[in-house]
Amino acid sequence: MEAKTPAASRTVITDLVLPSETNPIGNMFGGELLARMDRAASIAARRHSRRIVVTASVNHVAFNKMIPLGSVVTVEAHVSRAFKSSMEVYMDVWIEDRESGLKSKANEAIYTFVAVDEMGSPVPVPPITAETPLEIERYDAALRRKQLSLVLAGKLDPQQASELKALFT
Repeated sequence: MEAKTPAASRTVITDLVLPSETNPIGNMFGGELLARMDRAASIAARRHSRRIVVTASVNHVAFNKMIPLGSVVTVEAHVSRAFKSSMEVYMDVWIEDRESGLKSKANEAIYTFVAVDEMGSPVPVPPITAETPLEIERYDAALRRKQLSLVLAGKLDPQQASELKALFT
């Protein structure tokens, strides 16, 4: 399989925060944002793999900034690393200032998707070739996150987690 770049999977979803999507103090529900991120991430994973994809895990979500009613929210997703059949998708969430139009980062998240065939069995996906400094940073960190997840799940001996060990030695 020919390698792809993160740019090949780039997915951008922009939408407005409506009253039915907010909590009593007028900020977007976390679950609403999670759903938007899941949609953007699944499209990015599908673009990368050109297969049916399923959400395997929500590895990290940071709700760093409240998103008020009426905000224009943009979720930008890219596949940051591909493994055998799984893909890590990194997302940045931006909000636009109403008056200036300037965008500021509100949140970020990392999801994992698995490419499957019509019977639901995992299938191989193309590798990723990271190009920019940010893509390289996210690509390298993805292996550490995967190793940590496997160690915590009891599926990898900590002594075999070479990328994690390198952080501490």
